[in-house]
Amino acid sequence: MKKHEPKYLKDYRPPAYWIDTIDLQFDLYEKEVIVTSFMKIQRNNEQAGEHTPLVLNCQDADILHVVAGDMVLLPGEYERGEDYFKLNRVPEQFTLEIKNRLTPQNNTSLEGLYKSSGTFCTQCEAEGFRKITCFSDRPDVMSRFSCIITADENKYPVLLSNGNLVKKGKLENNRHYVKWEDPFKKPSYLFALVAGDLVCIKDTFTTCSGREIDLHIYVEAENKDKCGHAMASLKQSMAWDEQRFGREYDLDLYQIVAVNDFNMGAMENKGLNVFNSKYVLARPETATDQDFMNIQGVIGHEYFHNWTGNRVTLQNWFQLSLKEGLTVFRDQEFTADLNSRAVKRISDVKNLRTLQFPEDAGPMSHPVRPESYIEMNNFYTMTVYEKGAEVIRMIHEILGREIFRKGMDLYFHRFDGRAVTTEDFIQTMEDAAGVDLSRFRLWYSQSGTPRVTVRRTYNEKRRQLTIKIAQTTPPDHNQQQKKALHIPIKFGLLDKNGKDITPPEHHLLELKSLEKEWVFDDIPSETVPSLFRGFSAPVIMDTDLTCEELSFLMAHDNDAFNRWDAAQQLYFREIDTLISGLQSHATPTVSSHVINALEKALKDPHMDRALMAKTITLPDENEIGEKYEIIDVDAIHSARQFLRQSIAKELEGLFMEIIDSGSAVDPKDLSHNAMAHRSLVNAALSYVAALESPQSQEIIYQHFISSGNMTREIFSLTLLCDMTSPFTGPALEQFYEKWHTDPLVMDKWFSVQAGATVPGTLDKIKSLCRHPDFTWKNPNRIRSLIGVFGMTNPFVFHQADGAGYQFFADKVIDLDKINPQITARMVSVFNRYKRYDARRRELMKNQLKRIHDVRGLSRDVYEIVSRALGE
Repeated sequence: MKKHEPKYLKDYRPPAYWIDTIDLQFDLYEKEVIVTSFMKIQRNNEQAGEHTPLVLNCQDADILHVVAGDMVLLPGEYERGEDYFKLNRVPEQFTLEIKNRLTPQNNTSLEGLYKSSGTFCTQCEAEGFRKITCFSDRPDVMSRFSCIITADENKYPVLLSNGNLVKKGKLENNRHYVKWEDPFKKPSYLFALVAGDLVCIKDTFTTCSGREIDLHIYVEAENKDKCGHAMASLKQSMAWDEQRFGREYDLDLYQIVAVNDFNMGAMENKGLNVFNSKYVLARPETATDQDFMNIQGVIGHEYFHNWTGNRVTLQNWFQLSLKEGLTVFRDQEFTADLNSRAVKRISDVKNLRTLQFPEDAGPMSHPVRPESYIEMNNFYTMTVYEKGAEVIRMIHEILGREIFRKGMDLYFHRFDGRAVTTEDFIQTMEDAAGVDLSRFRLWYSQSGTPRVTVRRTYNEKRRQLTIKIAQTTPPDHNQQQKKALHIPIKFGLLDKNGKDITPPEHHLLELKSLEKEWVFDDIPSETVPSLFRGFSAPVIMDTDLTCEELSFLMAHDNDAFNRWDAAQQLYFREIDTLISGLQSHATPTVSSHVINALEKALKDPHMDRALMAKTITLPDENEIGEKYEIIDVDAIHSARQFLRQSIAKELEGLFMEIIDSGSAVDPKDLSHNAMAHRSLVNAALSYVAALESPQSQEIIYQHFISSGNMTREIFSLTLLCDMTSPFTGPALEQFYEKWHTDPLVMDKWFSVQAGATVPGTLDKIKSLCRHPDFTWKNPNRIRSLIGVFGMTNPFVFHQADGAGYQFFADKVIDLDKINPQITARMVSVFNRYKRYDARRRELMKNQLKRIHDVRGLSRDVYEIVSRALGE
C-alpha cells in the first residue's frame, strides 16, 4: 500500500518562478483535446538563483512537444515525472510553449477538463488545472489568462471562458473559434472553459455607478424555463453586495453555466461560474422551498467570491477559510437580510452542530487554518467553511457592524490583486478598529469545539446576581494543551415577566481567560439569563438552567434564536430521560412541561410560522447521538419516536388545525409568508404521521396527491416511505411516472427511499443501485442514495448485524476507482466508529481496514481512512 506524504504549512515558500501571462488554445474533438499553452516566465530572484530548476505541476497530460524560448526540446531535454514537469537550466526571463493531449470523455474524476452530458467543462479548484496542462498550479502564482477555443460549430455552438469575448470567427470543416481575455490576474484554480450545445437566458444589471452588466445563464434547452429564480437571485446578490459591502462588479459580463455532473455545489471562476444544476434550476412544480432558498444562497456565495476569493485570493491552500469562511458569512448575511434572520440562523447553527461539531471531535479534526494535508480536496470541510464563517461572525460581533465594514473596506484596499493570509485579515481588522485580537487569532490555529460552563449564584439580601463562565477545549491529535480562546457572548437578562433588564454595558460579554465572573447589581429574584444570543460563538454550552426556566425562555426570550434553542434543550433533556428509561426497561412517559411548552408555542399568534415550524421540530437522531459518549442507536430511535408520537396524541387537534389551514396558501407562491406556512404545515404533518393510524395514513396520502408543488409533494412522500402503509408503493410509482424524465426530481425519489427507517430499507437501497435510473458517474445521484443512507439514516446504517457497513464499504471501494473526491466525502461516515458499542465498533473498524488495504486506493480516501484508524 503506497503511503502518501503530507504537506505542511511550515514548509511554505513563495514560488521560484512567476508566470506573468499564459495564452491557452483548446482544440476540441470527440476523441481528444489538444491543449497548447504559451507562458511568459520570470525568475523570483528573492527565492531562486540561476541554477534553480523550473518545476511545474503536471498530471494526466500527454505531452506532445515543448518549446523553450526559440528551441524545440527533445524528451531527454526536459524531465517528466508522475506529477511534474521540470527544466533544469532556464534563463531569468523566457517563454515556454507546451502542447499536450487530453481525453476528457474518460475523465470520471470530474476534475480538470471533463464531459458532462456532452458538454465540455472544467473544474480546477483546488488542484485540477495541472490535469489540463503543465503550470505552477498554486494560488499565489497569479497570471493574466487568454483562451482560444476551437470546436465543431454544430456540436458545440457555445464556447465560453473567463473575462471578455474579444474575437470569434469561422474555420474550415464546420469549425469555429472564440478568444477570451481576462483583464485581471488570477491563479489557475479560477480558470474555466465550457463548450456545448446550450441555450442562453439573458438579463442586465445596472450598477451603483451606472454601468450596465450583461447577465447570461447557460443551460440545456429543456431547462430554459427553470432559470428565473437563479437570475433574480443573481441580481439580488449584486445589489446587496453594493449596499452592504460597497462592492461593484468589475467586468461587463457575468456568466453562469449549469452542468449535471459536478462534485461541488458551484465554482466561482472569474466571470464564468460553473454550477451544479441543482443550484440553478427551479420552478415550484419541481423544486422545494428549500431548493429555492439554497439556490439563492449558492448564487450569492459564488457571486460574492468575486471580491472575497478572486480579487483578493489565497497565499496557499492552508488559508482556504480566508475566502470560504468569509464568503459563507457573507452569503449567510445576504440570505438573512432578504428573508427571516432568525430562521436562517437556526438552520446554520443546526448544520454546524450536526456536522461540524462531530468533525471537530473526530479523527479529521483540524484548525480552521490547517497545519497539514495529504489531499487538499479533503479540506473542503465544515470546519473551513461553516466554522470559518463563525470566526468571521465573532469578529463582526466584537467590532460591531460599522467598524467591521470599515475593516472590510481597508482589507479590499490593501490587498486587491494579491494573495494573502488569515494573519493579513486579522491585522487589517485590528488596524481598522484599534483593538487587540491577538488571543482571538487562536480560533484559526487551535482545533476543537470549546465547552463553556455557566453557573449562577444569587444573593437575596444584596439583590446581586453572579454569573461564572468557564471554558475548556478537549485535547486532540493537533494540540494536547488547549489555550483559552477569546469568546464573545451576546447576553441578556429577563425578569420574571419577560422584560429585558440587561445593563447596556453588558449586552456583549468577552471571555478571554479560562474563567471569569460577572456581577450584576440590583437584579430581582427569578431573573433568567439569556446566553449566547444568536449563537454568538461556536461552543457547546452547559448551563444550570432548569426545565422550567427553559420553558420560560422558549415563551419570553426576545432573541428568536434563543427561543428555539431553549426548545431544543427541553427536547434533548426529555429524550435523555426516555433513553435512560428504555435502557433500564422502565415504562416511558413524557413530562407535562414539554407538552405545555409546545402547546403554548402553537397557540402564539405573534410567532413567525417558519420560526414556529423550527421550534416544534424535534432534533434528528444524528443530533441526539452527538450528546452521548457512546451512541445507543436503537434507544435513540425508540426514544425520539415515542416522544414524537406522545406529542402527536396530546396535540393532535392543534396539528390538524394547522394542516387544514394549508389550503389557503397558493402552492406557487414563493413569498416568505407562503414558504413559512408550508413549513409549519409539514411540521404538523410529521406529527400526524407518527400516530400510525389508518386515518393518519389517509391524511398524508391525500396531502401527497393534492400537493400542487414539490415542497408538499416530496415531504408527504417522505412520510409515506417511513410508514408500513398500503399507500407507500402506489405513491412511489405515481411519483416516478410523473417525474422520471427530470434528473433533479429523481434525485429526491431516490433520497426519500434511502432515508426510510422501516424494515427492509437496506434491501430496497441495494435494489435501487441496480435501477436503470441510477448511475455511478453522477455525484448528485450517488449522494441522493448512498450518501443519504450513510449520513442521514443512522438507524438503518448502524443496524446491529453490520450489513449496512459492509454494503457501504463495498460501494466506497467501487466508487473510488471512478471519483475519489466524492468517495472520500462518503467514507467519512466511518470516522466516528469509536463512539459506538463494542460490537458495532469492531464491525466498522473491519470495514475501514478492508478499504485501507485496497491496492491502488486514491490519496483522497487513503487520508480519511488512515486518520480514522489512527495511523
